[in-house]
Amino acid sequence: MLVRERITLENAKIIGLRVIIMSLLLIIGAIASKTNVITKDGTKQLSSLELQLINPLLVFMSYQTAEQGSAHLKRLLMTFILSAASFCITIPLASLLKRKGREYYSLERFSCIYSNCGFIGIPLISALYGAEGVLCLSAYITVFNLLVFTHGYMLIKEESDLSALKKAVRSPTVIAAAAGLICYIAGLHIPFLNGAVGESLEMLVNMNAPIAMLIAGSTAARSDLLGALKDTRILTTAACKLLIIPAAVIALMWLLPSSVPQMPKVIVIIAAACPAATTGTMFALLFNKNAERCSEIFAVTTVLSMLTLPIVSAAASLV
Repeated sequence: MLVRERITLENAKIIGLRVIIMSLLLIIGAIASKTNVITKDGTKQLSSLELQLINPLLVFMSYQTAEQGSAHLKRLLMTFILSAASFCITIPLASLLKRKGREYYSLERFSCIYSNCGFIGIPLISALYGAEGVLCLSAYITVFNLLVFTHGYMLIKEESDLSALKKAVRSPTVIAAAAGLICYIAGLHIPFLNGAVGESLEMLVNMNAPIAMLIAGSTAARSDLLGALKDTRILTTAACKLLIIPAAVIALMWLLPSSVPQMPKVIVIIAAACPAATTGTMFALLFNKNAERCSEIFAVTTVLSMLTLPIVSAAASLV
């Protein structure tokens, strides 16, 4: 019991620090927008840079720098399976919670399903399980990217024809995820990534979180955040994202046999419980949807996650 209490306290500290960092970056993005350092067109260009270059590099490099070994591979594959299973639960559940036809239904449904599992999830899982935990989390992030750039892409665009699916599958992030996984399983390491080229790419990858937060902050500056905290629809979306969806994933993991390792289960639960993904705001900008609405949901879920994530982390440790 004392060990679990220490883990919960440590989780709360880590989450609190990440929320503070995210809040500061959001504020900087908002100030840059208000002072016209980042214009509306500039925000859209930054979104394109994030989605087309930095995000794919992040996914591919995570596999290139991961540790090899049969035990690591087994846990990685188990996390893949559990991650896919969790989305099989959360996607239909979000469809029930956010009915089609209502205003902003696609943005709210997207926000319920897809989480900011990288920026908050990586440091939290790293503190719990170290490098091996981060490797397993990369499996969830890969499944996330495969779905967000196919299902999520079409959900925000509100277009589900085959041509949209083909375009989504050809997205740089999906291609990078597939290439990274193949290289990892085959034990292939790109030689030139060890030198100056590799260091340059790592610097680009490290830009992922700051640019994503600046985009969200810049978009939020053009919206009413105080009003968002009073908006019933946004608050119910936050409740779905931070409490109902994680509870469903916890129930799924609880039903699994005891032979399934605890680490992959806990990682999937915590990743699903993170606040709404910034990708929704970037997609909304690209498709000329209501990006301010996405940014408001992101901001509200990020603030409230400081309260909910420690609770979910404690529940996950009991699975």
